[in-house]
Amino acid sequence: MQEYPSELLGKAVDELAGLPGVGKKTALRLALHILRQPVSEVDDFTNAISKLRHEVKYCSVCHNISDTPVCPICQDHSRDRSTVCVVENVQDVMAIENTQQYHGLYHVLGGIISPIDGIGPSDIEIDSLVQRVEQGGIDEIILALASTMEGDTTNFYISRKLKHTGVRISVIARGISVGDELEYTDEVTLGRAIINRTAIDK
Repeated sequence: MQEYPSELLGKAVDELAGLPGVGKKTALRLALHILRQPVSEVDDFTNAISKLRHEVKYCSVCHNISDTPVCPICQDHSRDRSTVCVVENVQDVMAIENTQQYHGLYHVLGGIISPIDGIGPSDIEIDSLVQRVEQGGIDEIILALASTMEGDTTNFYISRKLKHTGVRISVIARGISVGDELEYTDEVTLGRAIINRTAIDK
């Protein structure tokens, strides 16, 4: 068990080590780096983290993160409001936006169906997607989920839930390798996958 010369340092290391991908050694390096910084810079850092947690909202329409109740993408009337791209998480929205090939709206599920992880349809934003489509004005739903068994299961479930609406449903082209996550796919490949999407037979 690692001993620290300061209980406060040990506490900081424990907290930093709780972040994804951060082990104890990296956490110690980060904590010691923070100690070497001017107090004003550390205060700015901690204030930014605190504000992030307390003030960032989830868009009431698409569930993307936002500083306002409705995100800037949903408020942008220059975008194609008849097309909605369904993604797993916020990182996927950022990845697709970086391609500059898609100009419609989004719907962030907040996860994908994964029975082994205890995540069912009711645990993600599928019902709100169905409600959006039923309200009218949407012609196409693009399912842009990872090419994994869980992603394909979620695609199938959503296509069945939307069957009664008559909306066109497509999936992004398989230029993305099976098993790959969208956020790690290069922008050119992801952009082409959006453009060359294929329809799902209903």
